[in-house]
Amino acid sequence: MSLPAPGISQQFSTAEQRGMELALQAAGQGVRGANPLVGAVIIDPRGEVVSTGYHRGAGTPHAEVDALANVPSGREAELADCTMLVTLEPCNHRGRTGPCSGAILEAGIGSLVYAAADPTDQAAGGAQRLAAAGVAVRTGMMPQRAQELNHRWFQARREVRPFTTLHIAQSVDGLIAAADGTSQWITGEEARADSHGIRSRADAIIAGNGTIAADNPRLTARDRAGAETPGQPLRVVMGRRKVPADAAVRGTDGRFLQLATHDPAEVLAELAGRGVGHAMIEGGATIASAFLRADLIDELVLYLAPLMLGAGTRAVADLGIGTLAEASRWRWDNAGGSARTLGADLRLHLEPLPFRGTQKGK
Repeated sequence: MSLPAPGISQQFSTAEQRGMELALQAAGQGVRGANPLVGAVIIDPRGEVVSTGYHRGAGTPHAEVDALANVPSGREAELADCTMLVTLEPCNHRGRTGPCSGAILEAGIGSLVYAAADPTDQAAGGAQRLAAAGVAVRTGMMPQRAQELNHRWFQARREVRPFTTLHIAQSVDGLIAAADGTSQWITGEEARADSHGIRSRADAIIAGNGTIAADNPRLTARDRAGAETPGQPLRVVMGRRKVPADAAVRGTDGRFLQLATHDPAEVLAELAGRGVGHAMIEGGATIASAFLRADLIDELVLYLAPLMLGAGTRAVADLGIGTLAEASRWRWDNAGGSARTLGADLRLHLEPLPFRGTQKGK
């Protein structure tokens, strides 16, 4: 069954437009990673909000399922007359969770409006399934805003690679180590705990040979007590120098991989083939800069410590930029908060500007 052509604003009621605004706001409460940010709102025939939901990260209920779970007790029987507004087409596949299209059908939702189509072959098709089952499906409301919300996630999927986060902990003057090489710890305990939260959501953590030699990191996700959290990410070292047999990064669980290359695109392609949906770059400056030059960083989390070193190792090496007009430009990312203090440190959250001329596929 074919879907109706994308709607124009006159096809949507004021209550539906208000509901989609709320869904977009809810989506922004999620965290970026292997899954897109998605929000969902259910409204009744009077236009009143019945429930709201959003996706909190890989492995957690999707926004549609979250909204259904939040329906007040006793109102489940009303859902046939209700409309669900969701920022992304409901998925139609079983991954870590079941298909949202099936959950919507089981709940008996009578009408659905989605903002942007799912671009992935694996997850697409939910709208078709719902329409074929008799749900009144419409699309075309605020598609540009929904697409821009996840523009780097969409780009990563087009390029068949993991969504990639760069984490940097630096001094106010942009250094990650002092002149004598000492770097532990530039930031405080709260900032480090926050970065371990990102590690725990990532499928893989990437570092270069230089970082392994200098710091001997474990590249594991740990709680505040120092214990490893469940579901550890794959520990990836890129570079041709063999990692020593006694290096901490090797561990004993078999979740270690060395890729003998300096090509960031090659690394991400290999990880995508291994099922990695979210990669995190842990350093150092050479690796970070290589990914930045290749336009392969989708999210930047910058921890800024209130100290100055004057001399030492810069957080980012040469990006090949010779003039201000060529600058790599970013914007504050409000998903999860664009700026907040963590103890004495400042956490900044940024993403590349959308629709840049350097973006692939544009």
